[in-house]
Amino acid sequence: MNATPAPAGVAALLRRAEPCLWLNPQRQAVVPALLPVAGSRIGLADTQAAAARFERFAPLLARLFPELQDTDGVIESPLAPAPALHAALGLQAGQGRLWIKADHLLPVAGSIKARGGMHEVLEFAERLAVQHGLIGVQAGPADYLALADPAARALFARHTVAVGSTGNLGLSIGVAAAALGFAAAVHMSLEAKEWKKQRLRQRGVQVVEHAGDYEAAVAAGRAQAAQDPFSHFVDDERSLSLLLGYSAAALHLRQQLQGAGIAVDATHPLFVYLPCGVGGAPAGISFGLRQVLGPHVHCFFAEPVQSPCFLLQMLAGQGQHPSVYDWGLTNQTEADGLAVPRASLPAAELMAPLLSGCFTVRDDTLFRQLVQVLEATGERIEPSAAAGFGGPAMLTQTEAGRAWLAAQGLQSHLAQATHVVWTTGGLFVPPAEFERFVQRGRALA
Repeated sequence: MNATPAPAGVAALLRRAEPCLWLNPQRQAVVPALLPVAGSRIGLADTQAAAARFERFAPLLARLFPELQDTDGVIESPLAPAPALHAALGLQAGQGRLWIKADHLLPVAGSIKARGGMHEVLEFAERLAVQHGLIGVQAGPADYLALADPAARALFARHTVAVGSTGNLGLSIGVAAAALGFAAAVHMSLEAKEWKKQRLRQRGVQVVEHAGDYEAAVAAGRAQAAQDPFSHFVDDERSLSLLLGYSAAALHLRQQLQGAGIAVDATHPLFVYLPCGVGGAPAGISFGLRQVLGPHVHCFFAEPVQSPCFLLQMLAGQGQHPSVYDWGLTNQTEADGLAVPRASLPAAELMAPLLSGCFTVRDDTLFRQLVQVLEATGERIEPSAAAGFGGPAMLTQTEAGRAWLAAQGLQSHLAQATHVVWTTGGLFVPPAEFERFVQRGRALA
């Protein structure tokens, strides 16, 4: 990943914490079957392996979580059309159709983190169970029910699963680990919402509160886990297991697109807008989408104007690891899941040839769009989950976006385009907290 100098206008907007759109000049239409990341090479087979792991665990998950019984243990979210949002988001006639990939409705964790977080916990449990002879290496889904038995729970209880989080990843890791019988510890940064801490404590998870930001909480959790050979630290900044768990979503989205009669090809482009914090979740999903849908899917990451850590990392390239503080930014945002000062280096390395671009958004816009989503669809999302809704206008209503569409040969195909905004959290937001979001958004409107 080479350094990519920011256009002067983008750099100035970043420093002033104003919304901007950056397009990735390193994106490749055709990419190798295996891509380097963190000293490894990963490809479609790794995404398929993550999906297969979810399938093997499905019967056990249905037993552990009553909310998964109707889906036989499958953790997935709907893909829903949102034509009522076209006008509010500046998507004009002839510029494509808008859909919402509703990960804010994911069961168990209530956010996109149910994908990667659950996957890493399951992979760790599987590895321990195989090592101790509780399941065989060729075990099928029915065999995995044994992991709810006393012998398995006694094994898991000797181990701790730990993570550093601003909230949603902690919920995912903590709830999944505790359900399997692990001791669970979540190191929460200052941005974490109180209701998320309480939800974890109600599940028997140890919550370790830190006065520092996300980066500090992760560092503290990593250091503590390193001192305990029976502690497994889920490292959001470095984990391939997390990233591949997220990537499995691409296989299901492909099925949903096909079921809705949506083509993705040279004349039917797909634009996907993903909220981005440290980068593991959107990078995993983008990796999967590029693997299964090829060059005609364009992924854009959305970040708060005060926390654009991934955009800054893409500009810096290898050998550099900038912080938003280096650019005079505060990392203060109501989008708690996106309040991250430095990006994941493996995620940035992986995205260099795959990502189409990044854009930034003000907090006030998040609240206004949260209300627009509520009024148009009835869906309740948290502020960080609203970040992607600025994407369509960034592409179609700005000079930079229109120039990029023209240069890519996409302008003439916009009428047949599909825009997917990926919502990331909100299912478990307490009613009083959500009402505060709504009141702020309506006051701004």
